[in-house]
Amino acid sequence: MGLSERDRQVIWHPFTRQKNGIPPIPVTRAKGSFLYDENGNAYIDAISSWWVTLHGHAHPYIAEKIYRQALELEQVIFAGFTHEPAVQLAERLLPLLPGRFSRVFYSDNGSTSTEVAMKMAIQYWWNRGDKRRKKILAFRNAYHGDTFGSMSVSDRSVFTLAFHDLLFEVIFIDTPTVENIAATCELIGQHQEEIAAFIYEPLVQGAGGMKMYAAEMLNQLLAYLKQRQIICIADEVMTGFGRTGRLFASEYMEQRPDIICLSKGLTGGTMALGVTACTDLIYQAYCSDDAYKTFFHGHSFTANPIACAAALASLDLLVQNQSLQTVSAIQKSNESFAETIQQGGYPIRSVRVLGTLLAFEIDQGADEYLNHIGSVLTQQSLAEGVYLRPLGNTVYIMPPYCITEQELQKVYGCIQKLLSGI
Repeated sequence: MGLSERDRQVIWHPFTRQKNGIPPIPVTRAKGSFLYDENGNAYIDAISSWWVTLHGHAHPYIAEKIYRQALELEQVIFAGFTHEPAVQLAERLLPLLPGRFSRVFYSDNGSTSTEVAMKMAIQYWWNRGDKRRKKILAFRNAYHGDTFGSMSVSDRSVFTLAFHDLLFEVIFIDTPTVENIAATCELIGQHQEEIAAFIYEPLVQGAGGMKMYAAEMLNQLLAYLKQRQIICIADEVMTGFGRTGRLFASEYMEQRPDIICLSKGLTGGTMALGVTACTDLIYQAYCSDDAYKTFFHGHSFTANPIACAAALASLDLLVQNQSLQTVSAIQKSNESFAETIQQGGYPIRSVRVLGTLLAFEIDQGADEYLNHIGSVLTQQSLAEGVYLRPLGNTVYIMPPYCITEQELQKVYGCIQKLLSGI
């Protein structure tokens, strides 16, 4: 019995239909931009394995740092203990972050990093004696994770449908435009005394369909919120560490977040780790003689030493390899390809590029995650030696920074072939 058949006897995969589903591809190894299956077939990982792989698979430098750390200290409770990788990572991250952050709180994935942020913001007001500020402001079409708090501040969609009655109340607004900003601010003004925080994916709404919006309009909205002391939480789980062309998407705005959430590329895609960083203003609300004002939150693997070592190695590579220059080169290639397909007469629309991200919609069926065209294109792309995983009819690429121009051209060629067949 092959690995795929054995898998189907015992495994339940994420975001995967369980009846009449396509068997999973058994990946036995990976290197650079490529995944290799048990038959030796190679696939260019054009989506960085769910947007996590920055420097390529099985990077020897990160692997060596993980190995050395595992021999020294693999895990220790982080309540009452500390260790060098965790302290060093916080010391290196804080000066790089887009704002005046003073403390790092560790968790273990993107969803938990947003949970931590929301709890941190709501308890901030509770600690200050303001029990009115309990509500969260969020964008429609947002996606912040799959735990209950993060689902609550995500758009009511196929991802949350079974749980709508259990999610807490959120004030949803549209992403800002010149046309709607005044009405949006008026709505916020009506609720400002009860809003604890605003959570947002800066510039790109990822799982909601790679939808992009203007930095200048977000900056205007953030300025309005800050005037009303509403805590601004940037979910940079996807956009962090260069994906948008700058180290963090928040760098495109003058107004910076009060709390930032990181994961995915934090460790170069090699280990599970989450970070929630806050400003000193937030942190000081927890520095009290009153024990009830403690932040009662944690995870068994908080600040896992091996994961922190992987993150430090990834930061080394970001600096040593001049990754933002590489991102710029990928963006230029994406922009050139965007022009090509826009002029090619294909059944597509809304072609857009930001950093390593290129996305567009296929004009076939509904604009939704369950549009079957996505799974069809995945299978067709695999036959061409490229791994794509469209979000319904939204096709996108977000390759690792190590991808070569030749490999990119193969991805582009694959996309053109798929579009010609529609």
